[in-house]
Amino acid sequence: MSERSLQIEKLVAEGAQRLLARADDRYSIDIEAVVPRARASLDKYLLRDAQDASAKAIADFLDQLQAGDLCLVLACERGDPSAWSDLVERYSTTVRSAARSAAGNEDAAEDVAQSIWAELHGLRLREDGRPASKLAYYSGRGSLAGWLRAVVTQLAVDQHRKQSRLVQTEEDADFDRLARDGVNGKEAPATARTTLNPENALSDKQERVEMEKALARSIKELADEDRLLVKLYYFDDLRLREAGVVLGVHEATASRRLARIHVELRRSVENILIKDCGWTKTETEKSFAELALHLESDIELLLAAEGVARDKSPRRAD
Repeated sequence: MSERSLQIEKLVAEGAQRLLARADDRYSIDIEAVVPRARASLDKYLLRDAQDASAKAIADFLDQLQAGDLCLVLACERGDPSAWSDLVERYSTTVRSAARSAAGNEDAAEDVAQSIWAELHGLRLREDGRPASKLAYYSGRGSLAGWLRAVVTQLAVDQHRKQSRLVQTEEDADFDRLARDGVNGKEAPATARTTLNPENALSDKQERVEMEKALARSIKELADEDRLLVKLYYFDDLRLREAGVVLGVHEATASRRLARIHVELRRSVENILIKDCGWTKTETEKSFAELALHLESDIELLLAAEGVARDKSPRRAD
């Protein structure tokens, strides 16, 4: 074995040990179980395109793996009943929500939600007699909830296309293809997140849909005067001073109200995603940043979709 190979093996072993230390529940997973999965992720998402990656880059990559999620998945693959129980309990809401969003109707959504657990457990046996679970393709790069949404979406696509042609996600290469083509056969934007982890392309798309629906609902629930301020400022291109005149308040008051609206909308979106869509607090915070949910532009798009007329003149600075 070359000196470079020995260095990488050492870095992977050290990274796996740190990963286990970070996990809230290791499910009795040991370093021997973590090393192969960590090395596979490293090879695919870093070393494939950067064979001369520095020791620091390799260590940083390994330290970004989702420790708790990866240990849970490895325990499920091993057949740990407590791990399977935790997986179902934690992610049933996520699976059902993703199924409703991805499937064409309630019956199809229920079918997808019921089928996914069998897919995760493994419908066929490998040569060693163990189930060939789709969990084997979880890399640990992104959250398990996001990965599950991608798998659910793919399963819905499979079932929808079954009559015309068979589409299976048995290899990671299929996730790469789906990342390029998108759920509807359209090219997906090559963001840094999907470039590093193509399996996230589907979950990104699904997350964006769920976030936009949550934002639309939150806007509709605004008080009438707050909604009017949003319209005046974002669509009628009024300065805060002018919007304040319409509302009968001082410019400073209008400014404070708009700032409050931003906070309330974000809080409302987070609550909807957590309570109705099964997201975690960490996921909502991460997705707001990674998916670049720019509140102002999304408000404009959503209100425009509701038929609010907008002046096409350039936006004026306050």
